[in-house]
Amino acid sequence: MDLMQALGDSSWLMNILWFGMMMAFFWFYPRLMISQMLYKLESTAVELEEMSAKTKKFIIGRIAGKKRPEKRMAESVERFFEFFVISPTSLDPYGIVGKLDHIVQQERKRFRYFVGQVAPGMDAESQANLEMGLAGGMSVHQISKIVRHYVELVRKTKNLQIAMVLQMQLPMIEKMAKAIYKGTQNLAKGEPVGDGLGPLVVASLAGAGKMSEIAEETVMTRKKMNGRNVILIKAMGPGGRLGRLDVATQKVMAKEKVSKIITIDAAAKLEGEKTGSIAEGVGIAIGGIGVEKYHIEDMAVKAGIPLDSIVVKMSQEEAIMLMRKSIYDAVPKAVESIGRSLENADGTVLIVGVGNTSGVGNSPAAMAAVKKHVEANERLLREAKAKKNRLF
Repeated sequence: MDLMQALGDSSWLMNILWFGMMMAFFWFYPRLMISQMLYKLESTAVELEEMSAKTKKFIIGRIAGKKRPEKRMAESVERFFEFFVISPTSLDPYGIVGKLDHIVQQERKRFRYFVGQVAPGMDAESQANLEMGLAGGMSVHQISKIVRHYVELVRKTKNLQIAMVLQMQLPMIEKMAKAIYKGTQNLAKGEPVGDGLGPLVVASLAGAGKMSEIAEETVMTRKKMNGRNVILIKAMGPGGRLGRLDVATQKVMAKEKVSKIITIDAAAKLEGEKTGSIAEGVGIAIGGIGVEKYHIEDMAVKAGIPLDSIVVKMSQEEAIMLMRKSIYDAVPKAVESIGRSLENADGTVLIVGVGNTSGVGNSPAAMAAVKKHVEANERLLREAKAKKNRLF
């Protein structure tokens, strides 16, 4: 009886001990996980904040040049990094495109005014590059603020679910932030980026004829191509601009009988697709919030004009970073696609090069200038890869 009683007492104690261990585990383990996650989240938040600070310093340095930055100017840049745009209400969708267009143009004017105030001695092309650099720097700053917000929220609430969701998103957030960080410097320097593919294709076709301004920051020229009369449109380069492609299209269509509109643009590739691959389709290949796309589509529908689109595949990171050789090499392939599109066109054809024209001039000479940047970039990438291989 004494043995059975001892075993019974031991079993009771083991149950209590086991229950206590389980309760301690369920209480302690989530807090351990949160502590580990917070360590990683905090290091990422700090890294992003350092990127934001470096971006501000870089922009200020571009404005100041060789001079020592003025305190007032530096404070102005700091303040402008908090600039925001509020989308118009869509409770009543009627007229929403006009509202969006108005807001977008106000944003552009605000950027242009600010750059003119802090860098009045810069030439027009350098000011355009600075505008693009500011936009990129503000994106990095905004990402760093959002990540910091959620890190502090996790720290305050100890919410494991929020921490897990943020941690799962971190690889993509870090990848995009680093790409924007590098792209900001490229744009501020006026170097060609992947998104400049569309304007580069149009510049390569421009020929000897000088491109003239047809709309705000937008240029055009005429030429014969495959026996057809062709009008080429792109944003004015080589400064970083997007142009007013919709206004330019409207002006052309008011004077010309356009039989087809062809747009060339960069497009986000799927994982597994090759950078620089070409795809042909129909519709208007223009990104953004859709204002320009709406206006061109509206004009085309009313006039019954076919819409062809040619896109060059690249990742979102490649679109905002210095142009890769695989993208540059896609230019002649895109020209071949244009030739195929012209086969079933009669009359005047409008070809629109969509994208950021940073580092892309308005003539075929732009190809040589872009090639220098591309080759230099590829050489640096090869050297970095070789160095990494030697380390491992």
